[in-house]
Order: sequence, then structure tokens, then C-alpha cells
Amino acid sequence: RCGFQDGPPVGIISSEKKISPKIIPIGVKNFYCDGIVLCGQVASTSYTRLCETKEIITVNGQFPGPTLYVNKGDTVIINAFNQGNYSLTILLLLLLSKSLSSKLQHGLKQPRNPWSDGTEYITMCGVPPGKNFTYTLLFSTEEGTIWYHAHSDWTRATVHGAIVIYPRMGTTYPFPKPDKEYVVVLGEWWTSDVMKVFMDGIIGGTDFDNSDAYTVQRLHGYNMVLPLISSLADDLVLISVFADTTQFVVEYGKTYLLRVVNAIMSMAQFFGIANHTLTVVGRDGAYLKPFDREFILVNVAQTVDILVTANQPQGLYYMAASPYSTAIRRSNFDSTQTTAIVEYNGYYSSQASPSFPYLPFYNDTVAAYEYELNLRSLASKEHPIDVPMEIDTRLVYTVSMNELDCNTSACTLDYRLAASMNNISFMNPQIDILEAYYQSIKGVYTTDFPSFPPYMFDFTEEDYPEELVYPTTGTRVKVLKYNSSVELVLQTTNLVLGDYHPVHLHGYHFYVVGQGHGNFDPEKDPLEYNLVDPPEENTVGVPFSGWSALRFRADNPRVWLLHCHFERHYSWGMTAVFIVTDGETDEARLLPPPTGMPNCSDAELITKPFDQPGQHEGDIISV
Repeated sequence: RCGFQDGPPVGIISSEKKISPKIIPIGVKNFYCDGIVLCGQVASTSYTRLCETKEIITVNGQFPGPTLYVNKGDTVIINAFNQGNYSLTILLLLLLSKSLSSKLQHGLKQPRNPWSDGTEYITMCGVPPGKNFTYTLLFSTEEGTIWYHAHSDWTRATVHGAIVIYPRMGTTYPFPKPDKEYVVVLGEWWTSDVMKVFMDGIIGGTDFDNSDAYTVQRLHGYNMVLPLISSLADDLVLISVFADTTQFVVEYGKTYLLRVVNAIMSMAQFFGIANHTLTVVGRDGAYLKPFDREFILVNVAQTVDILVTANQPQGLYYMAASPYSTAIRRSNFDSTQTTAIVEYNGYYSSQASPSFPYLPFYNDTVAAYEYELNLRSLASKEHPIDVPMEIDTRLVYTVSMNELDCNTSACTLDYRLAASMNNISFMNPQIDILEAYYQSIKGVYTTDFPSFPPYMFDFTEEDYPEELVYPTTGTRVKVLKYNSSVELVLQTTNLVLGDYHPVHLHGYHFYVVGQGHGNFDPEKDPLEYNLVDPPEENTVGVPFSGWSALRFRADNPRVWLLHCHFERHYSWGMTAVFIVTDGETDEARLLPPPTGMPNCSDAELITKPFDQPGQHEGDIISV
């Protein structure tokens, strides 16, 4: 039995709020079902922004989608109805992850169940229009803020929302309890149809059109074009009005927990509040040792939990986000800033020019890198970590931009843009890899994904042989033995266009034990690893012209996706897949599929023009 109930205002909840095990709120008018079932409707909704009205795909008519509130260890069942015009899946980022800490692997968790991971072509096919699918989500060790989003083509531009995970009943935060909380979702807006933007880029082989604005809680605010040359820093162009601005009301002397989500498609963001100190306490659903900053960096697909005390004179203060883009030789990106207003309760002046926060320049790699160095896990008795010390499997994956030849009239040029991991640009199969694995369907993928780059060169050099630009294409996977300890080094290259890559691993948390600039040195760099309190994350920002080293234990069996979360790079093939073998006990083996899995023959399969079976590389290996 389903119905509606009143809920807290969008973006704000009281820390006193108690979550009933019978009714779980998911919005302003919270749609609920008795027990643990949530009902969600994905449909087309009319929205007006930047003086243009268009139809967008939303969850329950909301952009961003309704916030889901749960407690650590809860079980949630979501029945998603697709009443839009596109086949799609919904990924609940990190919900399907499990902790590396062996001490926390018992009890409620989400192991062995990639069936609800929601990654199109990898673990399921899209839910066709007019159909529904029931996702089963078992929260385990995650605590803090995570999020959900569509995982089909570019539908996640508007199909996304925050997930707030409160401490387990009977426990509390590892920091002083905040007076109130705000959810702050950073989004993106195109005045044109975003699905047309996607298809035009795929067919033409060139870069995708930029968005027209960034948003804070669906509004773009006092939106300014950033100059690309620092000498023009005072030449800001106003393109919107103050009325289209989200406002967060605070009271002097109170402390607020801001749950910041970067749902933007392809751009990290610097974020700050004028004259206010930000105390970072968590990221990606895991707590951190608190540290203070004037600004923070929020990578694409990451969440950051920060404490802010309202201790300034009563007035209006800008909350602002501006893009961080390191792509060399690139000036074609959405260079606008987005803002919201922090308003002190009781302030009635008509002040027209609130204070603006300091934010680094758009390509300030030093500021971004120094910020990341502050991240350290709590590593406490209440929040322990378990970093693998002895490594069974060592992997090095390059992440690169590439080009592929294009001799068709559809291409704007004689090549099309592509992307790769270890020089392999991923090809979408016609049925999902998990189904092919479970049903022993041959010829869908091969198990020959290389453990190391096939070509060794100076990855961060801007001059390179032209032949390195062209990758092979294929649907290849890497097989990991159950419970093996894995070290994965992600190395950026400057092929075509060097960049800063937010790489996300489904099904796992990992520890970021090291990062650096230049080429990874397997002899020297591990000597500087942090094996004491490294941050536990699910999305890592791999530095521009640098590397990140991750460690995790492969204790969640079956098919899991690894990909760059810049949507343009993911669309071009910057993807890899892990298949983790079953363990020896029933508790270490893949669960059977749920009823009602989408049939791939019913899904609207949109393939890239170069996704042709004849271009698969390598021998087909039985699966």
C-alpha cells in the first residue's frame, strides 16, 4: 500500500529526525510504501531554466531527485517504474559496495548481489519504457552521504539524488552533533535536449556540446562566466538573475552539516562559502579525520560532508562552486560559476552584493593536489580500517584519451574521439556481461584484459609518437581470485588531451594509499605509501600527469565496473571490468538473479558507431 506523507523541505533535515523503519521519506511530499519498499517513478517533466522550457527525465517529478534517508545497516527495496521515453537503469552509487574491513563484513551488507548494481551492459540491460524493476539494497558499512543516478547514456544529467545514511540506531556521529543539515547537490543544465547532445557527439565523433550552466539544488544562481585568462578576472559576465538562486537559511551560533554531492557530468568543482571555514569530516560515505579549509574540491561523482558554523555578522554570503579543469590545450568547457545564498535568519536588509568566497583558478593543480593530501581515515575503534599489507595481485592501468579512424560520412573529421584503459577502448556488448557469465553465453567478452600497459613510454610527456593515440577496441575483462588482495595503480597519460580523472569502482571501497605526479615508480613510490590511515573511497581523483595507488580485497564476487566518471570519457570507452570468482562457501558465492530482470531484447540498445563485432580484439575465450 503506497501513499504520500509530508516531509522536510528539499535539502534540509533536522538532526533530531528519527527514521521510521516502516516509512522511509524520499522527498518533500515523500512517496512511501509500507514496510521497506520505496516506489519511484521515472518520467518526463517540464522545467524552465535560463528562460527556456523543456522536458527532462526526473524521479518523482523532481530535479534533483528526492533524497533518500536511511540508517546504517538498513535494507531498502526500491520499485522503479520507467514512464519516460528511454530505456534506463538506476545505479545507487556505493550502495552495492562492501567494506574492506574483515571485522565489518558480518551482518547486514551487500555482497554477492551485482544484479541490482544498475550498470547498463555490465550487470543488466535497461528497463524499457512502461516497465519496472525492483532493486534490493543492503546497506552495510557506509555512513555519511552517497547518491544515486541513472546509468544509461546521459540520463544521469537529471536522474540523480542524494542518499543520507545516518549512524546505526543507538550510535552517533564521530563529531559534535550538528544543529541542522543541508543537502547540497551540484548539477548541470543544458538548454537543449541532453540526449540529443549525447547522440550528436556519438554520431559525429567530436566532443559533446557544453552545458549552459551549473546548478545548486536545481537553480543556477548568480551565474558568471569565468575568464580563461587570469588578467581578465574582473571581467565577469552576468547571465542570470538573483531570483533563480537557492537560499540556505542559518542561525547565528549554530553548526550545520552540509552534504555536498557533485552530480555534474564532466567537471570537478571548487566549493566554498564566503568568510566561513569548512571543516571536512567525510567523503564517499566514510568518515575522515576533520580538517579545516577555506574551500574544498569535489570530484565528479564524489560526496563530501562538511561542518560549517554560522559565526559571521548577520548578512548574506555567497555559496559558490567553480570548475576545475586540467585538460591541456582545452578551452572548450563550461566555464561558468554557480552560486547559492547563505542567509542569516533575521537579516532584512536589501543588500545586493553578498560577499563572494575565494576559489582557486580553474586549472590550479597545486591547490587541488594539496587539498587531497589532507584526506585521512579516522582509523578508530568505532570506525576501523583494514588496509591489505601483503599483495597478491598487482595491476597498473593507464587512463587515456584517444582517437579512432572514421571513414564514414557521419564523422565531422576523419577520426572520432575515444578513450581507453590500458589502450583498450571498451565496447558495449549486446547483452550484459553478468548475464553472459551466469548463463555461460560464449562470445560476449574475453578474459584477456592486460594487467599492465601494453606500451611503456613517458606517460606524462606532451610529445609522443602518433601511433600511440590509436587504441584497440574490445569487451575485455580482468578475472580476480576471490579474497585476493589487490593493488591497482591508475596512471594518467597526456595522449590527445591530458586530464584529471575521477575513477569509480563498483562493488567496493578501496584505500587510496598513494598519489603523485609524473610516472609511477614501482621501486620508489611505494616507500611513501600511507598504510596507517589512508582515505577509504569509491571514487578517486587521479591527478593530472600523475598516478593514484589503490588497495582493496576482492571479497565481493562476480561482475563489477571500473570507469572514469567524466561522462564524456565513459561514453568514449574509458572502462574496465572485473570478474571476481566465487569463494568456497555459500556466503562467498554469487546470489541467484532476482525475478523480473530486464530482457536485453526489450531494451533500447544504443551502440557507438564503432561498436561492431568485427572490431573485437583477441581470441574469444570460453566463459
